[in-house]
Amino acid sequence: MEKINLEELGGIPDGLFDNTEVFRIALERLQVAGGGLLEIGPGVWATGPIKLFSACTLSLNEGAVVSFIPEPERYRPVPTRWEGVECYAMHPCLFSSGQQDVAVVGRGCIDANGSAWWSIYRQKKSTGQDRPRTEIEKALAELNPGFETQPGGGGGRATQFLRPPAIQFYKCRNVAIRDITVINSPFWTIHPVYCSNLEISGVTIINPPDAPNTDGIDIDSCEGVLIQDCTVNVGDDGIALKSGSGSDGLRVNAPTCDVTIRNCSVGAGHGGIVIGSETAGGINRVLAEDCRFIGTDRGIRIKSRRGRGGRITDLAFRNLVMKDNLCPVAINMYYRCGTAPDEPQLFSQAEEPIGPETPVLANIHISGIHAAGCRASAGFIAGLPESPVRNLTIEASFFSTEESGKHSPDDSEMYLGIPSVETRSFRVLNASQPVFRNVRVQGPLEPFIFY
Repeated sequence: MEKINLEELGGIPDGLFDNTEVFRIALERLQVAGGGLLEIGPGVWATGPIKLFSACTLSLNEGAVVSFIPEPERYRPVPTRWEGVECYAMHPCLFSSGQQDVAVVGRGCIDANGSAWWSIYRQKKSTGQDRPRTEIEKALAELNPGFETQPGGGGGRATQFLRPPAIQFYKCRNVAIRDITVINSPFWTIHPVYCSNLEISGVTIINPPDAPNTDGIDIDSCEGVLIQDCTVNVGDDGIALKSGSGSDGLRVNAPTCDVTIRNCSVGAGHGGIVIGSETAGGINRVLAEDCRFIGTDRGIRIKSRRGRGGRITDLAFRNLVMKDNLCPVAINMYYRCGTAPDEPQLFSQAEEPIGPETPVLANIHISGIHAAGCRASAGFIAGLPESPVRNLTIEASFFSTEESGKHSPDDSEMYLGIPSVETRSFRVLNASQPVFRNVRVQGPLEPFIFY
């Protein structure tokens, strides 16, 4: 097997020297050789975007930091999926497209230097920018005709400032990410799209809790996925499963399926294990077990709405420990983020016509949950009147609420159209004969509220 040491090719790990060309030469040499290992020694390796090829392993030794230079003009457009829609977006920091047998391993660190990206995003948001202005934004707009009407999740599609993820594998097979640390992602951190046979294990992901849209792991229309022994602290959802948004996701029709999540911890973040809100291709056959969500806003989080579509079925969550969450179990078909003011029908309590863009939830089994110190409510379940949550079972679980806390029950989830309540009870709306077996709710005078 070919093995290359970056320093031997002239790379300098001083945090100042631009190693972009050295990375390119090394990885193209491995590509010509039919694969091999690129070893990254200790030090800070400043670089622009990196592209990995088949049968290549990027190995980061302990003390190695691959530091991506935060200059947007370096990250030229590539075809990808961004917030659930196929389009062109900025080149991911570490990218592999259409490859197989690719791995990123080792005890080193990938630092995507997101602070500069977050500052640009915040400035655009604060000034109300609603159209492309910079050269790269205009270039993306030309490549993405009709982007103005495409759905988004709050990341800023209207500006076409389509920030890159730290790591993305796109249409790849046999992918492994093991033991590395990833910090300061500009956008979603690890984002595999249309991949099969994927392992993410022993990975640590850290983004500031106020960093915008910095999900930890986003599995997007992938199959055969194992996520285990990972630790995530981020500014958005921790471990999320997605499958495309709205009409574009229905067109592609690629589900996320056969996923196992085991022995992972999520601290800061909006959700621990999250389904959605991009659900159009469907999300099926998921097992999450033996995980911990300490201080995470929500533990189990399933979110979609009218217009997003998809069948979400056969989900099992078991043996999860939660502490100091806003809401430990949140199933929300009235998710508000990324909607326009002129779409009130999305949040109507009346039945709407059922169509391809109506999400379906069924066969959800939750057991062995221990959730203490729930700050907003013990639980929140809201299906649609035309598409209620079906075959939901919660059993052998304990929930206790923090009755003296400052949070309102309305903080349980990001929703619109659902009446407010005064109590931190476990609320259930539009669920067809849910089963609660051996479930104890401690704190509110009325443990359950069923609509």
